Amino acid sequence: MADQTQNYKNHTRIFPLFHYFVLPLFFLNVINEARHIYLDPTRHNVWMLVLAIGFLALALSARVMALAVQDRVIRMEMRQRLALCLPPDLQSAAMTLTPRQLVALRFASDAEMSELVRDVIAGKLSTSKDIKLRVKNWQPDTLRA
Repeated sequence: MADQTQNYKNHTRIFPLFHYFVLPLFFLNVINEARHIYLDPTRHNVWMLVLAIGFLALALSARVMALAVQDRVIRMEMRQRLALCLPPDLQSAAMTLTPRQLVALRFASDAEMSELVRDVIAGKLSTSKDIKLRVKNWQPDTLRA
């Protein structure tokens, strides 16, 4: 991603090891263990299916936890950034922004932040997608989980 400019269309992060190896492997393992139960319904095969589902759940929960920590760091970073770049009349209102809104605002430049925050608080921008699509000067975030 370092070779191209980041924008709304290409800002999502795919971690190949996780998305193309670990998840498919664990998913196929669940299917394979279900097949074993179909062919030979024993307690052992049922237990192996339970373990396969557990491993898939472990992989998914590890990803969710990593993203939750990342969102907490972004929220903290954005509150600090907003305190520095917003005018005083918006600073207290900015504390009401939701974590999803803060995560979406991280791509905006400091120059356009006030206008975007005003629109979010006024209800003109309700979703993360709406906020990201309104960003004019995209600030890349390439250090993501």
